[in-house]
Amino acid sequence: MKAVNRSEPGDILDLATGSGDVAFALSQTVKSAKSITGMDFCQPMLDEAVIKQQATYPESHLRLGFQQGDGMDLPLADSHFDAVTISFGLRNMADRGQCLREMRRVLRPGGQLYVLEFSQPQRWFRPIYMFYLRKILPVIAGWVTKDKAAYVYLNESIEQFPNRADLAQEILTAGFKAVHSKGMTFGIVALHQATA
Repeated sequence: MKAVNRSEPGDILDLATGSGDVAFALSQTVKSAKSITGMDFCQPMLDEAVIKQQATYPESHLRLGFQQGDGMDLPLADSHFDAVTISFGLRNMADRGQCLREMRRVLRPGGQLYVLEFSQPQRWFRPIYMFYLRKILPVIAGWVTKDKAAYVYLNESIEQFPNRADLAQEILTAGFKAVHSKGMTFGIVALHQATA
Protein backbone atom coordinates (compact mmCIF):
# COMPACT_ATOMS: atom_id res chain seq x y z
CA MET A 1 0.00 0.00 0.00
CA LYS A 2 2.81 2.43 -0.86
CA ALA A 3 0.30 4.65 -2.66
CA VAL A 4 -1.28 5.52 0.69
CA ASN A 5 1.99 7.12 1.83
CA ARG A 6 1.78 9.94 -0.68
CA SER A 7 -1.59 11.28 0.51
CA GLU A 8 -0.45 11.49 4.16
CA PRO A 9 -3.80 10.53 5.70
CA GLY A 10 -4.47 11.12 9.37
CA ASP A 11 -7.31 8.63 9.88
CA ILE A 12 -7.46 5.36 7.93
CA LEU A 13 -10.08 2.63 7.70
CA ASP A 14 -8.98 -0.80 6.48
CA LEU A 15 -12.21 -2.56 5.58
CA ALA A 16 -12.47 -6.36 5.38
CA THR A 17 -9.25 -6.37 7.37
CA GLY A 18 -9.42 -10.09 8.19
CA SER A 19 -6.52 -10.94 10.48
CA GLY A 20 -5.10 -7.46 10.03
CA ASP A 21 -2.18 -7.88 7.63
CA VAL A 22 -2.88 -4.71 5.62
CA ALA A 23 -3.73 -2.73 8.75
CA PHE A 24 -0.40 -3.77 10.29
CA ALA A 25 1.45 -2.83 7.10
CA LEU A 26 -0.24 0.58 7.16
CA SER A 27 0.69 1.08 10.81
CA GLN A 28 4.33 0.38 9.95
CA THR A 29 4.57 2.49 6.77
CA VAL A 30 2.11 5.40 6.95
CA LYS A 31 3.78 7.55 9.57
CA SER A 32 1.24 10.39 9.15
CA ALA A 33 -1.62 8.21 10.39
CA LYS A 34 -3.05 9.28 13.73
CA SER A 35 -5.50 6.38 13.81
CA ILE A 36 -6.03 3.18 11.85
CA THR A 37 -9.24 1.16 12.23
CA GLY A 38 -9.27 -2.42 11.02
CA MET A 39 -12.88 -3.48 10.44
CA ASP A 40 -14.32 -6.85 9.50
CA PHE A 41 -17.67 -8.63 9.67
CA CYS A 42 -16.09 -11.81 11.08
CA GLN A 43 -15.27 -11.56 14.77
CA PRO A 44 -13.03 -14.69 14.84
CA MET A 45 -10.78 -13.05 12.22
CA LEU A 46 -10.59 -9.91 14.36
CA ASP A 47 -9.72 -12.06 17.37
CA GLU A 48 -6.80 -13.43 15.33
CA ALA A 49 -5.77 -9.88 14.47
CA VAL A 50 -5.68 -8.90 18.14
CA ILE A 51 -3.59 -11.98 19.02
CA LYS A 52 -1.19 -11.10 16.19
CA GLN A 53 -1.04 -7.49 17.36
CA GLN A 54 -0.15 -8.49 20.91
CA ALA A 55 2.49 -10.97 19.77
CA THR A 56 4.10 -9.15 16.85
CA TYR A 57 3.06 -5.49 16.75
CA PRO A 58 2.56 -4.49 20.41
CA GLU A 59 3.50 -0.86 19.77
CA SER A 60 0.78 -0.53 17.11
CA HIS A 61 -2.03 -0.45 19.71
CA LEU A 62 -1.38 3.29 20.15
CA ARG A 63 -2.69 3.99 16.63
CA LEU A 64 -4.37 0.77 15.47
CA GLY A 65 -7.59 -0.75 16.75
CA PHE A 66 -9.98 -3.41 15.49
CA GLN A 67 -13.76 -3.23 15.31
CA GLN A 68 -16.50 -5.49 14.02
CA GLY A 69 -18.70 -4.01 11.32
CA ASP A 70 -20.70 -4.77 8.19
CA GLY A 71 -19.16 -3.31 5.02
CA MET A 72 -22.61 -2.55 3.66
CA ASP A 73 -23.77 -0.73 6.79
CA LEU A 74 -20.69 0.71 8.46
CA PRO A 75 -21.18 1.61 12.14
CA LEU A 76 -19.17 4.78 11.60
CA ALA A 77 -19.83 8.51 11.39
CA ASP A 78 -20.01 10.36 8.09
CA SER A 79 -16.84 12.06 6.81
CA HIS A 80 -14.57 10.52 9.44
CA PHE A 81 -11.61 9.10 7.46
CA ASP A 82 -8.93 10.49 5.15
CA ALA A 83 -8.38 7.11 3.48
CA VAL A 84 -10.24 3.82 3.15
CA THR A 85 -8.48 0.67 1.99
CA ILE A 86 -9.93 -2.71 1.07
CA SER A 87 -7.78 -5.59 -0.13
CA PHE A 88 -9.38 -8.66 -1.69
CA GLY A 89 -12.61 -8.00 0.20
CA LEU A 90 -14.83 -6.09 -2.20
CA ARG A 91 -15.30 -9.26 -4.25
CA ASN A 92 -16.99 -10.92 -1.27
CA MET A 93 -19.51 -8.16 -0.57
CA ALA A 94 -23.10 -9.16 -1.33
CA ASP A 95 -23.75 -5.69 -2.78
CA ARG A 96 -20.61 -3.98 -4.12
CA GLY A 97 -22.46 -0.76 -4.90
CA GLN A 98 -23.76 -0.42 -1.36
CA CYS A 99 -20.32 -1.14 0.08
CA LEU A 100 -18.74 1.49 -2.20
CA ARG A 101 -21.39 4.04 -1.18
CA GLU A 102 -20.69 3.32 2.48
CA MET A 103 -16.97 3.79 1.96
CA ARG A 104 -17.72 7.09 0.19
CA ARG A 105 -19.97 8.17 3.09
CA VAL A 106 -17.29 7.72 5.75
CA LEU A 107 -14.59 9.52 3.73
CA ARG A 108 -13.94 13.21 4.22
CA PRO A 109 -14.17 15.39 1.09
CA GLY A 110 -10.99 14.80 -0.89
CA GLY A 111 -10.33 11.54 0.96
CA GLN A 112 -8.84 8.61 -0.91
CA LEU A 113 -10.20 5.13 -1.62
CA TYR A 114 -7.79 2.28 -2.41
CA VAL A 115 -9.22 -1.00 -3.72
CA LEU A 116 -6.76 -3.87 -4.24
CA GLU A 117 -8.60 -6.76 -5.84
CA PHE A 118 -8.42 -9.57 -8.36
CA SER A 119 -9.27 -8.41 -11.86
CA GLN A 120 -9.56 -9.79 -15.38
CA PRO A 121 -6.17 -10.68 -16.89
CA GLN A 122 -4.75 -9.36 -20.13
CA ARG A 123 -6.37 -11.03 -23.15
CA TRP A 124 -3.31 -13.10 -24.13
CA PHE A 125 -2.89 -14.41 -20.58
CA ARG A 126 -6.58 -15.10 -19.85
CA PRO A 127 -6.75 -18.70 -21.26
CA ILE A 128 -3.66 -19.74 -19.30
CA TYR A 129 -4.90 -18.10 -16.10
CA MET A 130 -8.43 -19.52 -16.38
CA PHE A 131 -7.09 -23.02 -16.98
CA TYR A 132 -4.96 -22.65 -13.85
CA LEU A 133 -7.89 -21.30 -11.79
CA ARG A 134 -10.39 -23.90 -12.95
CA LYS A 135 -8.29 -27.05 -13.24
CA ILE A 136 -5.04 -26.79 -11.32
CA LEU A 137 -5.55 -24.54 -8.27
CA PRO A 138 -8.63 -26.32 -6.83
CA VAL A 139 -6.95 -29.72 -7.08
CA ILE A 140 -3.59 -28.74 -5.59
CA ALA A 141 -4.92 -26.34 -2.96
CA GLY A 142 -7.76 -28.73 -2.10
CA TRP A 143 -5.25 -31.53 -1.58
CA VAL A 144 -3.06 -29.37 0.65
CA THR A 145 -5.83 -27.64 2.64
CA LYS A 146 -8.54 -30.33 2.42
CA ASP A 147 -10.95 -27.56 1.38
CA LYS A 148 -11.37 -27.76 -2.38
CA ALA A 149 -14.73 -25.93 -2.25
CA ALA A 150 -13.06 -22.73 -1.04
CA TYR A 151 -10.85 -22.66 -4.14
CA VAL A 152 -13.77 -23.43 -6.46
CA TYR A 153 -15.51 -20.41 -4.90
CA LEU A 154 -12.36 -18.33 -5.38
CA ASN A 155 -12.28 -19.22 -9.07
CA GLU A 156 -15.98 -18.43 -9.55
CA SER A 157 -15.82 -15.13 -7.68
CA ILE A 158 -12.79 -13.99 -9.70
CA GLU A 159 -14.43 -14.90 -13.01
CA GLN A 160 -17.56 -12.94 -12.11
CA PHE A 161 -15.71 -9.86 -10.86
CA PRO A 162 -15.67 -6.84 -13.22
CA ASN A 163 -12.65 -5.81 -15.24
CA ARG A 164 -10.75 -2.61 -14.41
CA ALA A 165 -12.91 -0.31 -16.54
CA ASP A 166 -16.19 -1.72 -15.23
CA LEU A 167 -15.05 -1.52 -11.61
CA ALA A 168 -13.93 2.06 -12.18
CA GLN A 169 -17.43 2.83 -13.44
CA GLU A 170 -18.99 1.22 -10.35
CA ILE A 171 -16.74 3.40 -8.17
CA LEU A 172 -17.81 6.53 -10.06
CA THR A 173 -21.48 5.54 -9.77
CA ALA A 174 -21.01 5.30 -5.98
CA GLY A 175 -20.08 9.00 -5.88
CA PHE A 176 -16.31 8.98 -6.26
CA LYS A 177 -14.32 10.98 -8.80
CA ALA A 178 -10.94 10.82 -10.48
CA VAL A 179 -10.65 7.02 -10.50
CA HIS A 180 -7.27 5.64 -11.56
CA SER A 181 -6.33 1.98 -11.84
CA LYS A 182 -3.13 0.03 -12.28
CA GLY A 183 -3.01 -3.59 -13.39
CA MET A 184 -0.39 -5.89 -11.92
CA THR A 185 0.84 -9.40 -12.69
CA PHE A 186 -0.53 -9.49 -16.24
CA GLY A 187 -3.73 -7.88 -15.02
CA ILE A 188 -4.85 -10.56 -12.59
CA VAL A 189 -4.73 -7.98 -9.77
CA ALA A 190 -5.52 -4.28 -9.95
CA LEU A 191 -5.24 -1.31 -7.62
CA HIS A 192 -7.99 1.29 -8.02
CA GLN A 193 -7.57 4.69 -6.40
CA ALA A 194 -10.40 7.21 -6.25
CA THR A 195 -11.12 10.57 -4.63
CA ALA A 196 -14.20 11.30 -2.52
